[in-house]
Amino acid sequence: MRAAMNVWGPELAVILGIVEGLTEFLPISSTGHLILIGHWLGFTGETAASVAISIQLGAILAVVVYERQKLSAFFSQALTEQASLRASCGTTGWMDALTQSMTQHRNLWFLIGLFVAFLPAAVLGLLSHHWIETHLFNPRTVAIASIIGGGIIMGVEALKLNPRVTQLGQVGVRTAFWVGVAQCVALIPGASRSGATIIGALLQGMDRKTATEYSFFLALPTLIAATGYKLLKSAATFSSHDLMALGLGMIVAFFVAWAVIAGFLTFVQRHSLMVFAYYRIAMGALVLWIIP
Repeated sequence: MRAAMNVWGPELAVILGIVEGLTEFLPISSTGHLILIGHWLGFTGETAASVAISIQLGAILAVVVYERQKLSAFFSQALTEQASLRASCGTTGWMDALTQSMTQHRNLWFLIGLFVAFLPAAVLGLLSHHWIETHLFNPRTVAIASIIGGGIIMGVEALKLNPRVTQLGQVGVRTAFWVGVAQCVALIPGASRSGATIIGALLQGMDRKTATEYSFFLALPTLIAATGYKLLKSAATFSSHDLMALGLGMIVAFFVAWAVIAGFLTFVQRHSLMVFAYYRIAMGALVLWIIP
């Protein structure tokens, strides 16, 4: 299989699309799994790194479709709240209006908070992406990050935190910022963007369902920026045949991710994240044992 699957094409696109869809929103690292699968199948190098990031577009679209009603409500109500804020500024002054707005205009500040949460990883990723792809896109890094991440999940679950944020509209800008800082850890392959944001959100007082759903929403600006940047940068290296295969992989990732999103939200309302911690540690240990 390794010899037959080391060239980018439809067959490999389907495999990687399934892996991306299954792992993007679970706290186990989609990029890490794509690196491991690529290494096993002999699909490595610059093209593999580009595919691992670009194929995420399918998972992004799954979030947009699954959360379309909430997204529409947030944006439409935020427009109304923005108009109210502007009117208040003219009568009470900017500082007083902003202070009142943060408690009254939850939809507007939720979206502002998403942008604030997006910035730390965006800036750090822009500055370090080439070094990360050159030095960290390998199975050993993925395995070590997976084990460490599993230990962190176990530690946070052991804290038995008492959540105070049970709805997305309650997520303030300060909370969003610290979740965004936590997301920076996910720049390391194997750390998991979903895992980092969910753990960061739990430590900031969200319950599991809200933390998980917030990770979905934060994925939108984060993955759109990363995927868009990589697609623009790699456009010249992809032939029309390569792009067709990538499109197929994105379609597969879309449908698989849609099912995972629904299932994961149901799961976290009833269970802890310990099963993912055990999986991460076992998977990382196995990779370190197999790969010298």
